[in-house]
Amino acid sequence: MLAATSLDAPATRAVSRSVTTEPAWVRMGLIGLAVTALGIFLMVPLAAVFSEALSRGIAAYFASFTSPDTVSAIGLTLLVSAIAVPLNTVFGIAAAWAVAKFEFRGKSFLITLIDLPFAVSPVIAGLIYVLIFGAQGWFGPWLQANDIRIIFAVPGIIIATVFVTFPFVARELIPLMQAQGNDEEFAALTLGASGWQVFWRVTLPNIKWGIFYGVVLCNARAMGEFGAVSVVSGHIRGVTNTMPLEIEILYNEYKFVEAFAVSSLLALLAIVTLILKTFLEHLHRRSARRLP
Repeated sequence: MLAATSLDAPATRAVSRSVTTEPAWVRMGLIGLAVTALGIFLMVPLAAVFSEALSRGIAAYFASFTSPDTVSAIGLTLLVSAIAVPLNTVFGIAAAWAVAKFEFRGKSFLITLIDLPFAVSPVIAGLIYVLIFGAQGWFGPWLQANDIRIIFAVPGIIIATVFVTFPFVARELIPLMQAQGNDEEFAALTLGASGWQVFWRVTLPNIKWGIFYGVVLCNARAMGEFGAVSVVSGHIRGVTNTMPLEIEILYNEYKFVEAFAVSSLLALLAIVTLILKTFLEHLHRRSARRLP
């Protein structure tokens, strides 16, 4: 029986290779198709953006960023991201911790709420906030009476951005924390650790890479959000225009070099985001290989 098994092993490996390994022309064809699609839908548009932005030279390119309205749009975009991303990080960690580590009534409903921004159009989300905080909305008269502006002001932009980007951190952490289970937390509790000690010394270190990924993706979406921000901002130049909104206005005014210059800045931020995500993944893999 052992001899027959050993004789059958090479044949089994050969059959396995023939089943799981495609011919070279199939592999090359699939790779070529993927590279072609990547070039058509990503590289060509990206090259067109930078080509148009630099069509009048480097001096004109950098001069496009000196306009007060453009400077204001860049500053507002960074401000909104600096507020929305930390908020979503805290909310995402709390939501993921609740979903992955505890059983409670309404858990499925909470997961549905986390996924809601993925299902609702950003424009609809912006309209909802207008109906709630606008002049004719539910809280509009009270806000006007107390001289509080949310819609067509920076707070409305921040709220809309937080809503649109809320799922990114939570959705990175929930499957990670569910896969890790609760064994280490239970062990720490058994040894006398408090709830906060378990969170800071056990849970948080185990999910740090998921937090990094979620923050990177959340930041990229926050800087590039258009739909919801367009509805609640009022398109007030120099006040409530973020970079995507400023690009639209510049393009509609036939200021193509300026529009593509600001677009190239957003593209560069996206490229930096991808590089950072790749670097974090490399660090994660390297740290995983060092584990016993």
